[in-house]
Amino acid sequence: MPLFNAETLAEWLQHLEGLHPSAIDMGLTRVATVRDAMGLKPTFPVLTVAGTNGKGSVCAMLSSMLRASGYKVGTYTSPHLLDYNERVRINMQPAADVDLVESFRAIEQARGDVTLTYFEFGTLAAMRQFIDAGVDVAVMEVGLGGRLDAVNVFDPDVAGVVSIDLDHQSYLGDTREAIGAEKAGIFRAGKPALCADPNPPQSLLDVAEKVGAPLQLVGRDFGFMKEGEGNQWMFWGTHGKHHALPIPALRGSYQMGNATLAIAMLDEIRPQLPVGISDIKRGLLEVEWPARCQVLPGRPQTVLDVAHNPHAARALRLALDQMGYAAKTHAVFGAMSDKDIAGVVSALADRIDHWYLASPQLPRAASVEQLQAAIESVAPQAHTSGFTLVKDAWNAACEQAGDNDRILVFGSFYTVAEVMAAQHGSR
Repeated sequence: MPLFNAETLAEWLQHLEGLHPSAIDMGLTRVATVRDAMGLKPTFPVLTVAGTNGKGSVCAMLSSMLRASGYKVGTYTSPHLLDYNERVRINMQPAADVDLVESFRAIEQARGDVTLTYFEFGTLAAMRQFIDAGVDVAVMEVGLGGRLDAVNVFDPDVAGVVSIDLDHQSYLGDTREAIGAEKAGIFRAGKPALCADPNPPQSLLDVAEKVGAPLQLVGRDFGFMKEGEGNQWMFWGTHGKHHALPIPALRGSYQMGNATLAIAMLDEIRPQLPVGISDIKRGLLEVEWPARCQVLPGRPQTVLDVAHNPHAARALRLALDQMGYAAKTHAVFGAMSDKDIAGVVSALADRIDHWYLASPQLPRAASVEQLQAAIESVAPQAHTSGFTLVKDAWNAACEQAGDNDRILVFGSFYTVAEVMAAQHGSR
């Protein structure tokens, strides 16, 4: 069978989507085989971040603080919102099409008869680009779980688990204990392992002990506390304290926990990559991460958030309460059919006055009828409107919302992305 070859990124992505019979194929054997064939052996520190929610925010903070220190930083995250290139960044700049195409071509040549999924191709391509670019450090977000995720084929120098809750149960298990063991699969013998979940399942502790990873737990080995009268706080950990830190630029009180984990991870690589207190402060102030409780300029207030499981929805609820008064809240909502839609709705139902429902344009998306049924099961009196397209739901919410109202766009990444694309198209 001739090797696939194309010049454009769009053609390659279409090719990758059809390469493997299933979108997710848990296991490291295949991707490790291609990794070795390509000789992908990073000589720089690798920071790996897993968790049910908060992974992307922690990666963004790590990258921002390291970048503020002058290091060349490779950052790999998923999924993307508007462009695939967002997944692979060097110094926070998305990869160029031509570089991604070159990496995909190299993987295609090296893989032989080995089948790879879309995500596995992307993970190998990211590491190839980081090595070619000569980065000083790679920040890697686990896509799903940890133990069998493609990112785990690269040994981390420091591993962080942000949170553990129910999501992707068909792959990871339907209890926090089962999921915790999967997340802890990124831990390595003799390498620092940190967990920011305030109530970690015993399984995570057991895995750390079994593999010989020195485990640090939030509240026991590291943490934070407010400091003084203003918006400052203090980090404390096994290597000391950092005083007078600014509140992170990312909204939501839960971001304090994410920032705490990021700083604790940085402290563990201080011998190789020291980050000064001024760079920590600057990184926290300058960090950007779209669609995580992102408030757009103008009125009515518009909030974008990719909360797609109950744990994230509860955090979003708290963040909305902290934003102050809104006369009414109009929610543009779409979700994937394999998610706990009723659980998400339950966390926010009493904060939403009108739901504008639509199905994102992909096969896994829940239908408007499924969304309405989930809402009715939790909040029978809720006001809902259904639309064929997400952009139509968005336009309807904009027409109905007054200046003192709030428009909340949330649910799957695809829902938020389609609204962002509609906004870009209207400029």
